[in-house]
Amino acid sequence: MQFGIIICLLLPVMTIGQHTIKGNVSFHGEGFPGATVRLLETDYGAVTDAAGDFTITDLPEGTYTLEIRSVGFKMEKQEVAVPTTQNLQIELQESTLTMDEVVVTGTMQPTFVSQSPVKVEVITSKHLNTYIPAAATSVVEGISLVNGVQEVVACGVCFTNSISINGLPGPYTAVLMDGSPIYGNLASVYGLNGIPSMIIDRFEVIKGPSSTLYGSEAVAGVINIITKDPSTQPLLSADVMGTSHYESFGNFSYAPKIGNSNGFIGLNYAYINDFDDRNGDGFGDNINLDRISLFSKWDIHRPSGKKFSLSGKYYYEDRRNGVKEFLEDRNYRELRGSDQIYGESIYTNRLEIFGTYELPFSEKIRVDYSLSTHEQDSYYGADYYQASQDILFANLIWDKSRGGHQVTTGITSRYQTYDDNTIATENNGSNHPDNQFIPGLFMQDEWKMSDSFTALAGARLDHYQDHGLIAAPRLNLKYKPGQWTTLRSNFGTGFRIVNLFTEDHAFVTGQREVIIEEELQPEESYNFSLNLNHIYTIGTSQGMLDIDAYYTYFTNKITPDYETDGQIRYANTDGFAVSKGIGMNLQQEFEFPLAFNLGFNIQDVTEIENNESRQIEFAPEWTGILTANYNLKAWNTQIGYTARLTGPMALPVVFDLDENGDPLPDPRPTSSATFAIHNLQIAKTLKSGWSIYGGVQNIFDYVQPWSPLTGTNDPNANLGFSDSFDTAYAYSPIHGREIYLGISWSLARN
Repeated sequence: MQFGIIICLLLPVMTIGQHTIKGNVSFHGEGFPGATVRLLETDYGAVTDAAGDFTITDLPEGTYTLEIRSVGFKMEKQEVAVPTTQNLQIELQESTLTMDEVVVTGTMQPTFVSQSPVKVEVITSKHLNTYIPAAATSVVEGISLVNGVQEVVACGVCFTNSISINGLPGPYTAVLMDGSPIYGNLASVYGLNGIPSMIIDRFEVIKGPSSTLYGSEAVAGVINIITKDPSTQPLLSADVMGTSHYESFGNFSYAPKIGNSNGFIGLNYAYINDFDDRNGDGFGDNINLDRISLFSKWDIHRPSGKKFSLSGKYYYEDRRNGVKEFLEDRNYRELRGSDQIYGESIYTNRLEIFGTYELPFSEKIRVDYSLSTHEQDSYYGADYYQASQDILFANLIWDKSRGGHQVTTGITSRYQTYDDNTIATENNGSNHPDNQFIPGLFMQDEWKMSDSFTALAGARLDHYQDHGLIAAPRLNLKYKPGQWTTLRSNFGTGFRIVNLFTEDHAFVTGQREVIIEEELQPEESYNFSLNLNHIYTIGTSQGMLDIDAYYTYFTNKITPDYETDGQIRYANTDGFAVSKGIGMNLQQEFEFPLAFNLGFNIQDVTEIENNESRQIEFAPEWTGILTANYNLKAWNTQIGYTARLTGPMALPVVFDLDENGDPLPDPRPTSSATFAIHNLQIAKTLKSGWSIYGGVQNIFDYVQPWSPLTGTNDPNANLGFSDSFDTAYAYSPIHGREIYLGISWSLARN
């Protein structure tokens, strides 16, 4: 009896602290698993289950601040009262920090950015469209939003461009479409402009050699363009845009569904036909072109549920520039190849077919395949350059998981042909096309030793008929000392087989004599890099700090030598080359609708031979990038601002001429001045699927103070045909401020 009385007296005390909070965390209306839920300044917390539900028990009565966090989403906070608050409903919002994007490039396996042992940077189509106009954007413009990556212009007349990673020339970067390396050396010169943003879901960037998975050309890094999923696209869409330079661009798409198969059909066009000569060198300051790109992708339904995707793209471009007489009234069609009126005219035809087919086995075995053919018919002044390249590629991949190991094994077959009308394919006075069959093997093992430590090791072996077996190993380590901090290290090798036309566009343009001093051997590289990534919170906002340090060592480096006036000399260096630097990115997302990214990259890219060091041309000592966006929700308006700063870079040795046509005693500056380009875009969403956007590119109207051309004032030769004519001094825009306005419309699926 006395014992029962004691229990009754103690029961109210014992039940203090027995309160419970329950709730559900969701995203787009579906339960979200794995989110961390905790009460600040206490030890109470939980993790949401597969349905997004959570329960926190044994709570004393009181008022608490509930915090919900998950990588890739904005942090949510709510004030809760115990025992009053019950059955909380929390809807997560996407973060701009891109840590929860699914990527495939680093390991060939779908994984979240935060979980990948290989550092992968992601630019989504949404991010692209916030800062640059969708109708006029290709992958070349979009890549400028990545710190340490930049567009490099190789010719001041036809404005051929490439993508440079960490100061290395464009041909050192492998460009993939859905994981297939279909952009060979020739296509890297003009073909990249034919990848419109219309087809891009995202692109993934890996800095540093990746030849273990992707073979030759992946020396500086990899850019993998992931095309859009047809099932998520609007049924119909259109996007057209015009500029203050009388340019017109457009995207049109249709996404049908036939049975259980989803398709996407798109058309992109570009029209530029305007002559401006602001710098007075007698040549147009911007390229003129007619371009059309057709794209189709189909995800074909199979009863087994296995994947079968088939994509195709056709690209045609009529690109030209030169003196006014060459361009006006489309005279270039009759004047191509003239030795009196200078112009450059390039016709490009390109066809691509690529996709993935999962084999009907219980094991995870698939084939990634691609076929591309590229034809170029061009005149550079009176010099005719005709080239073709075909690439057939297949990659048989087997994935196997066991324990903590994810093993990926592959057999690759690559057949490529290359032919042109230059000395590059000439032997003893006759033409010898370069035909190569390149078989290869690779294997990698991703070993998750614990929740905090992952190791990835792999190796590749390719056989080249002219160079024998070439091996490319890699080792990646990832360590997480805490939930929000990740350390990564990478060691890898790369190799590259060269093509002189893509090494330097001056190989066929301008009047320099080309001298090949020896039989060129494959370039080889060795890379080591470190990465620190940390996600932090400041009050109710969150951000991310990312720091990279990298070092790449080259042997057999081929660098065009411009130091002899009137010549370009090609040879494997007897010394070595080094690219080293440090990059930093700071992303901040505030509770109010403002987010920014600040990036800075310092690098030193040098070649050392005979104990003498020289800077590699067009590799800036430093670059900076700032992007900021503000969302005016009440007005359905998004404002995006970008600024890109470029520090000094080494420039080729070129000489201007005096009034008699003789070279001046001193060359132009061999180092550029620092410059900045600022852009602003405003987009407003209207009703019924309509939206409008407009902006200003190059707000402060910066152009490089020197013409990219030399030898244009020679009184002894027609304009462009002087022995001193050179197109290589292009390092920054000569196309000034541009205003644009666009309108888009889409019709959602039923």
